Amino acid sequence: MTNTEHMAPKRFIPSKAVGRTLLYVLLIAGCAVMLLPFAWMISSSLKTEADVFTFPIQWIPSSPRWKNYQLIWEKVPLLNGFKNSTILTICTMVLQITTSSLAAYAFAKLEFTGRNFLFLAYVTTIAIPWQVYMVPQYIMMASWQLTDSLIGIIIMHAFTAFGVFMMRQFYMGIPNELLEAARIDGLSEAGIWARIMVPLSKPAVATLAITAFVFEWNDFMGPRIYLSSTSKQTLQLVLRLFNTQYSSNYAQMMAAATVALIPVFILFCFLQRYFVQGVATSGLKG
Repeated sequence: MTNTEHMAPKRFIPSKAVGRTLLYVLLIAGCAVMLLPFAWMISSSLKTEADVFTFPIQWIPSSPRWKNYQLIWEKVPLLNGFKNSTILTICTMVLQITTSSLAAYAFAKLEFTGRNFLFLAYVTTIAIPWQVYMVPQYIMMASWQLTDSLIGIIIMHAFTAFGVFMMRQFYMGIPNELLEAARIDGLSEAGIWARIMVPLSKPAVATLAITAFVFEWNDFMGPRIYLSSTSKQTLQLVLRLFNTQYSSNYAQMMAAATVALIPVFILFCFLQRYFVQGVATSGLKG
């Protein structure tokens, strides 16, 4: 091969460009379909009740009704719902990260009898629907007098098999030589977990934090079953009041739903880089 042939530019292949263009078009179309309900929700929150279901849809209201966002705080105890959901979500998220990372470290890096069997048995519980053990769980929590209590829900959700599985997969990719060097230097297992494993697993921690936050923030059935006092109702239960007392005002209902979405959106914006990295890598190691 001559130097001229070696330095010649690569020939443009139209089929690849067309395929990539079609791929981007499909991705953009899929993204638009997924975002369409959120666009309708925000648009409806700025309309009067009479304009919410008009056809064709007016995506940008001619006279935005910002007063809807003021009235929702006056008609239902929305602030109290925010407070209860924040307490429940943050406490559960912190506990899930702590318990999952500790268990994952044991299953990934410590040798003990029955390790693989225990891990398989624990992960298998992911396949068991909550409805199967819902009644026995309620009886157990009632015997401990933890019904109608945020603490009871926090204790029930403090452990997650999905979190253990994901964290373990990430920990398996950390070299054992690094841990052996730390043990030689006199670092305990707890110190290795706190100073080495957790700092190196930021993507996995961010992924677990987002999934735990979204689940707890949007959970309806758990608080609906266990919480009976109005003062302890979470945000999702408070939003339900618009379906009962104010079922005819969908504009204000959409305004409340938009406000409830803001914390999840903010958290994802801050952690989305780690979230994508964690999802991409946690399933490839092990």
